[in-house]
Amino acid sequence: MSCSKKKLKSIYDVAIIGAGAAGLFCAGLAGARGKKVVLIDHRHRVAEKIRISGGGRCNFTNVHSQSTNFLSNNPHFMKSALANFTPQDFVNLVKRYRIPFHEKKFGQLFCDNSAQDIINMLLNECRLHQVETAFGLDVKNIQREVSEFRIVSVKGVIRANKLVIATGGLSIPKIGATGFGYQVAKQFGLSIIPPRAGLVPLTFNDRMKEFCKSLSGLSLEAEVFFGKNNFAEGLLFTHRGLSGPSILQISSYWQEGADICINLVPDQDIKKLLLSHKKQSPRKDLATILSNVLPKRLARQMVEITSSDNQLGNISDLSIVRAADAINGWRIRPAGTEGYRTAEVTLGGVNTAEISSKDMQVRSCSGLYFIGEVLDVTGQLGGHNFQWAWSSAYAAAKSF
Repeated sequence: MSCSKKKLKSIYDVAIIGAGAAGLFCAGLAGARGKKVVLIDHRHRVAEKIRISGGGRCNFTNVHSQSTNFLSNNPHFMKSALANFTPQDFVNLVKRYRIPFHEKKFGQLFCDNSAQDIINMLLNECRLHQVETAFGLDVKNIQREVSEFRIVSVKGVIRANKLVIATGGLSIPKIGATGFGYQVAKQFGLSIIPPRAGLVPLTFNDRMKEFCKSLSGLSLEAEVFFGKNNFAEGLLFTHRGLSGPSILQISSYWQEGADICINLVPDQDIKKLLLSHKKQSPRKDLATILSNVLPKRLARQMVEITSSDNQLGNISDLSIVRAADAINGWRIRPAGTEGYRTAEVTLGGVNTAEISSKDMQVRSCSGLYFIGEVLDVTGQLGGHNFQWAWSSAYAAAKSF
C-alpha cells in the first residue's frame, strides 16, 4: 500500500518513520503545511493496528478523552497536546470524509462499516498533500549531520531537516511491532521508561488457572479493583485466566506479585441477600440463590470453593459472610499477563521529561520528534490511545 509511486528524492523537509495512526496523520498534516514529506515503514502493508482495532471497526477516539485517561510518569505531559487537538477536531475530519460512525458506552466512537474507512482517509490526506512513501523499507541506521538527519537503508540514503519517530511500542509483534523507536531514542541519549504490556489479559497458575479454564467462555459484568483504580465493565473467563474490558483496563495498573479484587455482582449486596434468604427459607440451596445473580456455572463453582454445604440452614452466618465476601470482594493474585502477543498497548517508552510537551521535540536534539505510542503515554481502553496518536501528531506537525 503506498501513497505515491514517484521516485524518492534525496532530501526532505520532514521524514517520518512509522506509518501507523500517528505517523500517517502527522504526514498528512505536514504535507498540508507545504512541507516535502517522506513517510517510511518497514512493512508494505501499513496501519495494521488501525485495521484490527475495535473488532475491525476502529474505536477512533473517545469524546471524553482527557489527561486523566492516560498513564505516564509525567501525568501532566499530555495536557497541552490533548487541548490543542481534541476528539471533536478529529471527528470533524471524519465527518468531512462522510465516514458513518456511532457512539457506544463511555463516549467511544466506532466506524459503522470498517476500520478501513479511517485508513483510507489518512492515506488520502497523504496523497492530497503529495506525501511520498517508502513502505517496505528497512532503516539500517540514522545519522545526525549538522542540521539534517541521514536515514540509511539498503536502497540508499534519505536526508531530512526534521525526523519524526512514530514507530509505536512492542504490542502485537505479529503485525510488525518492534523496539526500533526505543533504539533511536537511546542512540540520541534519551532514557526509556521500562516497557511492559498493557490492556492485556491476566494469566494464572495451578488451581486458579484450572478454575478459569473450567469456566472458559463465560462472561459477566463485574467491577475490578487495584489500588485506587477500578473499572466496571465486562469480564471474560479464558483457558489461561481472565480477560474482557474490566480486566484489560486494570492490567495497565496492576503490579506483579499483587492481588486484584473483583466484585462479581456490583449491584447486589450478597451478604444481605444470603442472610435474608437463610432467615426466610433455610432449606434453599446456596447455589440456587446465587444462580439468580450469577451465571449458573459460576454460581456452582463459587459454592464449591466457599462452602462445605449447599443448604442455607446448615451454613453458619460466618460462613455465609465469607461466601458473600468472596463474591463481592473476590481477591486473587495473577501470575502474569499474556504479554505483548495480545496486548493492545505498550506501557512505558521514551521518557517524556526529555520531550517538549508543546511540539513533541527532543529538548536536547533540535529537529528530532517522538509521537504516539513510542512515548511514555498510554491511554485507557476506549479510543484514548488513538486520540493520543492524533493529538501528538498534530502537536509535532503544527511546529514544522
